[in-house]
Amino acid sequence: MFSFAQDKQVSGTVTDAETGVPIPGVSVLVKGTNRGSATDFDGLFELNVAENATLVFSYIGYENKEISVAGQSELQVSLAVSAAQLDEVVVVAYGTQTKEEVTASVSTIDAEELNDVTSTDVSTMMQGKVAGVQVVQSSGQPGSVPDIRIRGVSSIDGGVSPLWVVDGVIMHGTPNLNPNEIETLSVLKDASATSLYGSRGANGVVVVTTKSAKKGRSELTLISKTGFSTFNAGNFDLMNSAQMYDHYGEFGDSFIPSDNPWFTPDLLNRDYDWVAQGTQTGVVQDHNLIFTAGEENSKTYVSLGYYDETGTIKGYQYDKLSFRINHDHEIGERLTIKPKIAVNYNTRESKQHSLYAMQTYMPWDSPYDASGEIVNPQENGVPWIGRDKSNYLYDLQWNHGNSSVFNLYSNFDIEFKITDHLKFISTNGYTLYRSESKSYTDPASNGGMADGGLLGQSTSKRITRFTNQMVKYMNNWGDHNFTALAAYEYNDYVYDDFSATGAGIVAGTEILANAATPKSVGGFKNEYALQSFLFNANYGFDDRYMTQLSIRRDGASNFGENNQYGTFYSASVGWNVHNEEFFNVDAIQELKFRASYGAVGNRPNSLYPQYDLYALTNTYNGVPVTTPSQLGNPDVGWEKSYQTNIGFDAFLLDRIGLTFDYYIKDTSDLLYFITIPEVTGYSGSWENIGGVKNNGFELFVDADVIRSQDFLWSLNFNIGFNTNEITELYQGEPIIRGNKRLNVGQDINTWFMRKWAGVDPENGDPLWELIDQETGEVTTTNNWNDATQQEVGTSTPDYYGGFGTSFSYKGINLSANFAYSKGNEVYNYSRELYDADGAYPTYNQQVLADGWSRWAAPGDIATHPRPVYGGNNLSNKTSSRYLEDGSFLRMRNVRLGYNFDSQWIENLGMSNLNLYISGDNLWTITDFSGMDPEVGVDGTYNTLYPVAKRLTVGISASF
Repeated sequence: MFSFAQDKQVSGTVTDAETGVPIPGVSVLVKGTNRGSATDFDGLFELNVAENATLVFSYIGYENKEISVAGQSELQVSLAVSAAQLDEVVVVAYGTQTKEEVTASVSTIDAEELNDVTSTDVSTMMQGKVAGVQVVQSSGQPGSVPDIRIRGVSSIDGGVSPLWVVDGVIMHGTPNLNPNEIETLSVLKDASATSLYGSRGANGVVVVTTKSAKKGRSELTLISKTGFSTFNAGNFDLMNSAQMYDHYGEFGDSFIPSDNPWFTPDLLNRDYDWVAQGTQTGVVQDHNLIFTAGEENSKTYVSLGYYDETGTIKGYQYDKLSFRINHDHEIGERLTIKPKIAVNYNTRESKQHSLYAMQTYMPWDSPYDASGEIVNPQENGVPWIGRDKSNYLYDLQWNHGNSSVFNLYSNFDIEFKITDHLKFISTNGYTLYRSESKSYTDPASNGGMADGGLLGQSTSKRITRFTNQMVKYMNNWGDHNFTALAAYEYNDYVYDDFSATGAGIVAGTEILANAATPKSVGGFKNEYALQSFLFNANYGFDDRYMTQLSIRRDGASNFGENNQYGTFYSASVGWNVHNEEFFNVDAIQELKFRASYGAVGNRPNSLYPQYDLYALTNTYNGVPVTTPSQLGNPDVGWEKSYQTNIGFDAFLLDRIGLTFDYYIKDTSDLLYFITIPEVTGYSGSWENIGGVKNNGFELFVDADVIRSQDFLWSLNFNIGFNTNEITELYQGEPIIRGNKRLNVGQDINTWFMRKWAGVDPENGDPLWELIDQETGEVTTTNNWNDATQQEVGTSTPDYYGGFGTSFSYKGINLSANFAYSKGNEVYNYSRELYDADGAYPTYNQQVLADGWSRWAAPGDIATHPRPVYGGNNLSNKTSSRYLEDGSFLRMRNVRLGYNFDSQWIENLGMSNLNLYISGDNLWTITDFSGMDPEVGVDGTYNTLYPVAKRLTVGISASF
C-alpha cells in the first residue's frame, strides 16, 4: 500500500526517430514488473508508475529504449529503426507490417534502389530487382512501358499484368508516375498478400507509396541529370555494298545479270549506310525540384519534375512535366485529412525515321541525288533497286504526327480515431486520363497523293473513381497482438474516344474543318464497375507465432447475373523460430517460416462477355443495320487461382539476409473467346474452358561482405524458376493461336510450327521434319507444305532474375546492377525478310552471325541453305529455323558517385550534396542475332526499337 501511494501518472508520445511520425502499438513496460500499457493510434500512452521507475519501450522494427522517469510526468520518446533484417517495415495490402509480422510473400524496393536507371517509367526500374518478377522491355522508344509478369502467366484471354495500387487507390493499368515521387514499392506475390484485392490479385499486386514530409524538417532538394544515348545494334549487322554484291554472286545460275541491267560492278561505288543515316545520339534531361515542410500538425510535400528525351532513332521526342502535392493535416486530436494531387502532361513529337526501312533498304540506293535533293523512287526515271520503290525520307519531308496525354491522380483521404484502438479510414480517389493525337499527310507526299492529303485527329478520355471505407481495430495486451479491418470498396471506370480523318487539304493546314471531304469517322465507349466487401485479421503471440485470415466478396459488371459475385480468401501462418527459448544458434540471428493458401480471381478482357452483342457498322440503303457480333453467356464466371506458398526468411552471421519461397498457382475456369461457325452470324462467345498450373521457387540473398566504420561492400542476388503447364482445355482440344498452340500438358507459351531439320548436305536444300501420323516415324522433306507442324519450344524462360553490388568508402560510392534471363526461345520474324536465302533479293540481308555458315558445295554441313534468286523452296517460311535462344545477361546500370562531407557543405547552407556519373545498358551478353534480346513476353522479334546505351551525369543537392 505504501508503494502504490508513491505512484504517479506519466504520459507521453512515442515517435519514429527519423520521421517524427507517431508509432501506434508500442509496448510500454515498467522495468522489472509485468505492469505496462501500449500506445494508441497517435502514439500516446498513460501509465501509473513509481517516482524512480524505469520504462522500457519496445516495438517490432525498432530498437528497445529505456528511460528513467526521475520525477517527470510527460515524456517525449523517439525510437530508432532497428538494423535487423526482419524488423524492416513493409507496405502490404491496406496497411503496413514489419517483416517479422508478415506471413505473406512480399518484396519491397525503396526509393534509393529505384532511381539508379534513368527512365520516366517506374516499372522499368524494377527489372532484375525482385525475385519471381519478370520485367521485359519490348521497346527502347522514349516513353515506352515494359511488360511485367509475376510468377508466370495464369490466363489466356484474361488479364495477365499485375494490379497497381497507388496510395491505397486501385489504378487502371500501369500508372504514369514520376519515379522521384515514390517512397517505397512493394510487390505482393502470393494469395495471402493479394487476396484482399480479390478479383484483381491473380497476377500479383504492385503497391506504391508516394513520399511525404517529415515532422520538424523543412527542405528544398534539387535532383538534376543529363544523359546521352547511343543506338544499340547488338549482334545485328547488315551487308554493305561489297557484301551484297558477293551475295548476288552466290545465286549462281538462278540470277542472270544480263536480264538485270542495273547489276554492274559500278554498284561497288555506291554504299549508303541507312542505319547510320537514321540514328543519332539521343539526349535525356531529368530535372526535379522537391520541397518538404513538416510541422507539429501539418506536413506538406511538393515536387515538380521535367523529363525530356530524344530517341536514338531520329525524329522522335518525348517530354513530360509532372507535379505532385501531398498534404497531411491533423485537426484536433482525432481527425486527420490527407489530400493528394498529382498531374503530369507528356507530349510526343514524331517524324521518326523507319527502322524497317533502314534494315531492308539496299545499300545501292541513296535517298539523295547528285545535287543533294531527296529523290522519289515512285517517279519515272528515278533509279531505285529496292523492291518497295520507297524512300521514306521523301514523305518524311512533310508528314508528321504528334500526341499529348494528360493524367490527373487525386486522393482525399480521412482518418478519424474513434477510440484508442479503433479508427475509421476513408480513401477516395479520382483519376482522369485524356489524350489527343494528330497525324498530317501532305498532298505532295506519296502517302497523301491519292487523297489530296490527309489529316487525322483523335481524342480519348478515361475516368476512374475509387472509394474505400474502412474500420480498423488494433490492440496489444500482454503477449498478444491483434489487428483487424473491415471495409466496403467501390470502383468504376468509363472510357470514350473519337477520331476523324479528312481528305483534300491545303498543304500546311492542320485544321480538320478545312479538309475538303470527310474520309472516316470513328468512336468507341465502354465502362465497368466493381463493388467489394472485405475483412482481414492478424493475430500474433509473443512475437513468435502469427496468423492471418482474409476474405473478400467481389461483384463485377462484366459477368452475368448467374455468376456476378465471387468470394476470395486466404489464410497464412508464421513462426519466428529465433524468438523461441530453445533456439540458440549463434550464426542465425533471425529465422522465420511462412505458409499460406488462398484463392484469388481474374476477369476477362472483355467488359461485356455476358451479353449478346450486335454491330452497327453496316448500312443498307443508307440506314444503319444491326448484325450479330457476339453470342452472350450469362453463366460465364471468374477465373479462380488457388495458390500455395511456403517460405522462410533468415538473417545469418549478422550480415546475410536470405528469403526463399516455393509456390503453386493452380488456375481453373480459364476464360477464352471460343469462335463458332460463321453461319450462326456470331463470331463466338466467352467460355470458361480449362486450367493452367504454375509452380516454382524464388530466392533472394543480400549480404554485407565487408562492413567497417568507413567501408561497406554489399552484394545481392535473386532468381526465379517457373514451370507452366496447361491442365485442362475446352473439350480437350488444342487451340492454335498464331504461331503458338495451347495443349494439355504443355506450356502456355509453346511454339507450334514446322520443325527445321537443317540443310541437305548434298544439294543445299532446306529440310524440315515430316512425321507419319500413323506410325510416328520421323523423316525429312524439302517441301515446306508437306512438313509437319509440331510443338518446338516455348517463349517462357527457365529462370530469370538479377544481381548487384555496391561499394562505399567515406563519401565515395560505386554500384552496379544486372538483369538476366535464361532459356526462352524467341521467334525472329524479321529474319524471314533479311535472312531469306534469296527470297527477297532486293532487300538488304543480314550478315551471318558467328557460328552460322552458308552451303556452297556438296558435302558442306551448313546452317543456311544455298541462296537462290527468288527463294530456295520456301526456306524463309515460318519454321523453327528462326527460333533463337533469347537468353541474356545485361548490365542495367553502373553508377559512381561522391557525397560531400556534411561539415563542408553546411558552410554553403546545404544539408546534402551528391555528384555522380551513371551508365545504363552498357553491355549485354547474348547469342541472339537481333538488335535486342528483350523482345516482349510474347517472344516475337519484329523490327523492335532496341534499348539504348546511355551515359548520365547528375547532381542531388538539399538545402
